[in-house]
Amino acid sequence: MHDELVAIAKRQEGLISAAQLGSVGLTEWQQRRLTAGWLTRVAPRVYAVRGVPETHRYRLRLGLLCLGERSWVSYEAAATLHALDRSTLDAVEFTVDRNRRTDVLPFTVHTTTMLKPIDFVLVDGFRTMSATRTIIDLAHARAHIRRVEAAIDSAVRLGLSSPEVLANRLETLRGSGRWGCRLVDELIVDSGGHTMLERRFLEIVRRIGLPRPRTQVVHRKNGRHVARVDFLFDEAGVVIEVTGRLGHSTPIERARDAQRRNELQDIGRRVYEYTWEDVTERPAFVTRTLLQRLRMVA
Repeated sequence: MHDELVAIAKRQEGLISAAQLGSVGLTEWQQRRLTAGWLTRVAPRVYAVRGVPETHRYRLRLGLLCLGERSWVSYEAAATLHALDRSTLDAVEFTVDRNRRTDVLPFTVHTTTMLKPIDFVLVDGFRTMSATRTIIDLAHARAHIRRVEAAIDSAVRLGLSSPEVLANRLETLRGSGRWGCRLVDELIVDSGGHTMLERRFLEIVRRIGLPRPRTQVVHRKNGRHVARVDFLFDEAGVVIEVTGRLGHSTPIERARDAQRRNELQDIGRRVYEYTWEDVTERPAFVTRTLLQRLRMVA
């Protein structure tokens, strides 16, 4: 096979578009020979090297090649590429401009008129909707509220979005009547943590009317990293950590936790911890003890 086509096929999961076939200087006879031997037509204007496996990446690439340059992996498929929590690993979905005509394809293809350059990124070689736009799209598709929460919190944890970025993008979509904007608006109120458990703690703080703590605050001493803490109530100098169901159970982990706590206390922080069960099953206990601890005098 022509060397340029081999290179293209390697980059594209064994797929080549008709336009790419014509771009490498092959004669019509050479193209016919290739498509009768090495290549097989698998979709409108798209060919595959015979025998390549039909993986998830193959299906995403096939869709983008079929749909052309103004197409993007989107919704659950984009969430998977961004590695957002609770993603559907085999989803194949795309978005194109609404005024475009597309062939009937065996994929889910969404259309929209509300696209901005900020919505597009390249993820692992695939044209993809940004994590921010993907969160908004999941809400638009009426995904379960817990699924949208997980997408927001993991996007924040991975540094792919932030509550401020989400709020800014919502401003340009809100007036359009787009379904789901209100849900995202409500969910970013308690975002900023990295996990669902941190979100539940922020909900408790908001419900009892306390000032919102800073999240994921890095502490240093003499230029040396001491710890990144879940929550910091600055005025009281109180650090709150929330521990998942598994926690830290090995001797090495417990020793590291103790050293971390001691170093935080050495720089003037009072450190308290709530477990998964505390936050999710005993919110009244969290409320009572948190109020007591924030009113304590160091």
